[in-house]
Amino acid sequence: MTPNRLINEKSPYLLQHAYNPVKWYPWSEAAFEAARREDKPIFLSIGYATCHWCHVMERESFEDPETARHLNDTFISIKVDREERPDVDAVYMTVSQMMTGSGGWPLTIVMTPDKKPFFAATYLPRETRFGRMGLIDLSLRIQTLWQNDRQKILDSAGVVTGHLDNAFSFSSGENPRRDILENAFRQIKSEFDPKEGGFGSAPKFPTPHRLSFLLRYNSHSDNPSALAMVQQTLRAMRRGGIWDHVGYGFHRYSTDGQWVLPHFEKMLYDQALLALAYLEAYQLTKDPEFRETAEKIFEYVLRDMTSREGAFFTAEDADSEGEEGKFYVWTRAEFEEVMGGNTADQWAETLQVTPEGNFLDEATHQRTGANIIYWPDDPAAMAGQLGLSDTVFSRQWDELRQNLFRRREKRVRPLRDDKILTDWNGLMIAALAYGARVTGNPVYAEAAHRAARFFLTQMRDTDGRLQHRYRDGHAGIPALADDYAFFISGLLHLYLARFDVSDLTAALELQDLMIKDFWDTGNGGFYMTDALRRDLPVRPKELYDGALPSANSAALGNLVLLSRLTGDPRWETQAAALAAAFDGSVRRHPSAFTQFLSGLDILLSAGNEVVITGEESGADTRALLGVIHARFAPKLAVLLKTPQNQEQLKRLAPFTESLTRKGGKATAYVCTNFSCDLPITSPEKLERRLSGPQRQ
Repeated sequence: MTPNRLINEKSPYLLQHAYNPVKWYPWSEAAFEAARREDKPIFLSIGYATCHWCHVMERESFEDPETARHLNDTFISIKVDREERPDVDAVYMTVSQMMTGSGGWPLTIVMTPDKKPFFAATYLPRETRFGRMGLIDLSLRIQTLWQNDRQKILDSAGVVTGHLDNAFSFSSGENPRRDILENAFRQIKSEFDPKEGGFGSAPKFPTPHRLSFLLRYNSHSDNPSALAMVQQTLRAMRRGGIWDHVGYGFHRYSTDGQWVLPHFEKMLYDQALLALAYLEAYQLTKDPEFRETAEKIFEYVLRDMTSREGAFFTAEDADSEGEEGKFYVWTRAEFEEVMGGNTADQWAETLQVTPEGNFLDEATHQRTGANIIYWPDDPAAMAGQLGLSDTVFSRQWDELRQNLFRRREKRVRPLRDDKILTDWNGLMIAALAYGARVTGNPVYAEAAHRAARFFLTQMRDTDGRLQHRYRDGHAGIPALADDYAFFISGLLHLYLARFDVSDLTAALELQDLMIKDFWDTGNGGFYMTDALRRDLPVRPKELYDGALPSANSAALGNLVLLSRLTGDPRWETQAAALAAAFDGSVRRHPSAFTQFLSGLDILLSAGNEVVITGEESGADTRALLGVIHARFAPKLAVLLKTPQNQEQLKRLAPFTESLTRKGGKATAYVCTNFSCDLPITSPEKLERRLSGPQRQ
């Protein structure tokens, strides 16, 4: 079979479609020139490699010769990987929301050759059914309109395009205030599910940045319900089917309200953001389940999602052998075969592994005989049902899990999307670095360091600017604001874990570039694309914190932390301008912007810095750092000054120059807005100082 134009692309998603009979183009000027030359509208299809309904639409329609013939006759067809080009996706997903009130993937857009859209939908079947237009009928209708009533199409496209600019505009404010944090908390609490944890009803998404906001809110409020909501949600997710109990890591979301029935794809960003939330909760509560969950996430990522270069892959599919979830589910017979003996019956009953199955097919909602492994109760209750002590329960479960894992490894694995994305890797670098601080495990710091070195050496142009995607030895696609924001965050977390001044230096360099290339000098905030990218009808700007935080939200936290680490007021001035640019929009519905509010919380607080002076490997230095790493202290900026880095540090953070060791011992200085208290050499005194009232 002759391939189409996608055969030369790097994206696994585009390559999946390279042998479709549809004459696909990648997003390129060549495609739009062909549309103008052949006088055809554009059929734009946006998806990603691990998207279940994208696979369904391909099998039904894009691999079908008749459907392809209609598409080829009517359109110039363009296929886009939303993870390679999130800016294209952002613009046309906004179109879908405007035209239909909903969105999702695969995203289907029909537009004129000059990129003005006039039709939007998500998944479309091959033929019209149940009120949903089929692709063949769509092609015939648009061909008729295009040839006989084109002005109607052009008028509609003009109206949609005219509203696009407004879709990416936001209202500003003067001085953001703390009451916005209270309003966000009340909104979040009203959406909380007090029975099952999480927010809203089915489907349920983890939204870890919302949990992180609640932890921050809890740290300065007298309302215990914020922490309680986080604890209940984290425990429910960890025990539900959204957690892969056999091989670890979190699935994308739960299709039910109880966290039991997952949509099975695994995304790198979910692993990173959830690991951070569990680690933060562990710091506050010292609940070992939270720490263990983060460590098992890292085990999964380092085992299954790490490239030979040290960077991290994008995702794993929900499907294998053409069936959603097949890799992850078990029949009762399989379960008993793996476990063996009477013990299998006991565990099967406790885990509710049944002959008819506990897994409902997402499309048909019918039982399939397959079972999701999940914990229907807390470990103590399950141990009691089995008549086991907690210790014996843990030992038996670990043995069972390992047996299931070994058996599962013999199955056909789901597709792994092995492209490497700068933004998502930045999140994982941050999570691993944070994990190193909290757990003391140097493996996490080394993994984060190795990944960061890869991006700093292999994913930058000669002018120092980042690239977005790497695959098969090739870096490409100019970076977006998300790449800068998330990777800078990763570098800052890495600095706080290893105190290598080069990481802080790189973060400062990239932040300068981000402001230069993406800052909106007229209205404030960061555009998603730089000014040189001109292949979209509008220049998108995002703020909403959805499955991923927005670049603007992440940048706000970065800018405040840079100001506290360096003492350079220009970073705080930039952060204040960013906060003001979106204050009106955030104030209208603050719970939609919880990552942004986490940064705002720090901006509105007095600056707290700790400078430790000492030998990096000294036991006394590590003891002082141990006090800091054990605490949940998101507002604390920490620097380590050593004989080896003091000159570098002085250039980046001049306020550290006069801070020295006392009595030959490692010494901590606790500062508020760079005014430092008396030196502290005792870990116990540092603990008391940090636990006492903070100066405002």
